[in-house]
Amino acid sequence: MNRRIDLDGCFNFRDLGGYPTESGKRIRWRTMFRSDALHHLSAADADRVVDELAIGHIVDLRSTAELEAEGRGVLTRRTPSFHHLPLFDGDTSEGRAQAEEITLADRYFLMAEYARDPIARVIDTLAGSDTPAVYHCAAGKDRTGVISAILLGLLGVSDDLVVMDYAASQDQLDSIIERLMETEGYQEMFEQLPPDTLHAQPETMISLLARVRDQYGDMTGYVRDIGVAEQAIDRLRARLLE
Repeated sequence: MNRRIDLDGCFNFRDLGGYPTESGKRIRWRTMFRSDALHHLSAADADRVVDELAIGHIVDLRSTAELEAEGRGVLTRRTPSFHHLPLFDGDTSEGRAQAEEITLADRYFLMAEYARDPIARVIDTLAGSDTPAVYHCAAGKDRTGVISAILLGLLGVSDDLVVMDYAASQDQLDSIIERLMETEGYQEMFEQLPPDTLHAQPETMISLLARVRDQYGDMTGYVRDIGVAEQAIDRLRARLLE
């Protein structure tokens, strides 16, 4: 199976399947996907996502402002259930100003701390999906990267593989940033962010995982602490592990 799904409109659409867990199991292929901006999909892409990959649930992590500005694209004419679950909403200018003073790993940990309720809703939604599902943001790197790290850790994937999955976004990052810079809203946002933001280096995820471990023991401890029920954790593992 190919982990990266080649699409005309998305550069960072990837399958979480195939990763082994430390308990000897493996994540099912073609069941859970991560992506960048789905609103750029072509009609042919949408046919493949819905008909070939059988995706029935879309979790959109973008803010309300992003969703209103960019829309949902051609998938609005197809059947997948749409779940808008922004990790951050409203005015983010203060957060961008603070980002100039902290590392990208710091930002990820703050995301995990301050977006606890939205993250719990994302986990619950993905656990309750009865068909293959995809979650995405604009670049498929930061918000999507944190959710991926949480999911993979919760499923028992080793830190080394979680880091590898995160760093895979670096391969397509130039194309992703070039496309985002063509949009006025994202261009303004990127101009205000430090260069430290515009990468997907392994050290960033290594640092995040270490901080989560220091604070919560592991990702399972974190997920329990933010209020995800044991039934949802069990359901997610039953759906995704084989």
